[in-house]
Amino acid sequence: MVTSYVCFDLETTGLSPDRDEIIEIGAVKVVEGKVTDRFMHFVKPDMPISAEVSSLTGISNEMVADAGPTDRIIYDFLQFCESYPVIGHNLMFDYRFTCRYAKKYYMDFQKEGIDTLKIARKVLPDLPSKSLESLCTYYNIVNASAHRAYHDALATAKLYQTLKHYFGAESEELFCATPLAWKQKKVQAATNRQKEYLKELAKYHKIDINGDLESLTRSEASRMIDRIILKNGQMPRSAGRRGLYNK
Repeated sequence: MVTSYVCFDLETTGLSPDRDEIIEIGAVKVVEGKVTDRFMHFVKPDMPISAEVSSLTGISNEMVADAGPTDRIIYDFLQFCESYPVIGHNLMFDYRFTCRYAKKYYMDFQKEGIDTLKIARKVLPDLPSKSLESLCTYYNIVNASAHRAYHDALATAKLYQTLKHYFGAESEELFCATPLAWKQKKVQAATNRQKEYLKELAKYHKIDINGDLESLTRSEASRMIDRIILKNGQMPRSAGRRGLYNK
């Protein structure tokens, strides 16, 4: 059974690894059952953090404004993980985000791991909720700040140790790391409608668009359009292709 590992958690702007962004990474390194190191860093997203996400996590746009270069933070996190297996609650959610960022910056993040959510579903089938919050309540695990990456990572590490204590002897296979598989969805190029709409937005608001529109992906174009609209406002209906830019 795994006794040395990195337990990590992310806070993000949404639920889609392909469209949304990381805003915080938190992790604890556990060696032979004891916490030996920790990782806590904000990540500045390209898009503003929504009021809903800020309300849930307590993370504001001001808090991430001075975050260091994203590529450096990702590099430092991958170095922090070393060759240890990773553990998380609903692990593949965080793993997919991390893999996408690693690939974006030409880094590698191939890991073995353990998901405490999967363990809980196996060993506690009658428990109504298997959320991290519910399991912490069930086992009297104190989470000092739920929905903040480091504290959720620490709570998950405590949950893993607790589950292993109660169920490790009878279900040893659940506490062994297995290879994690992630495959990025095929990247789709920005549509002609998106590119035309971007040009019209730039012309209407008298702004310069940096970069080559022809190299944009569909999701990048969508984020760029949203960013312009949030900052400058929508064009009048007669001036553009409102409602068509993301098709």
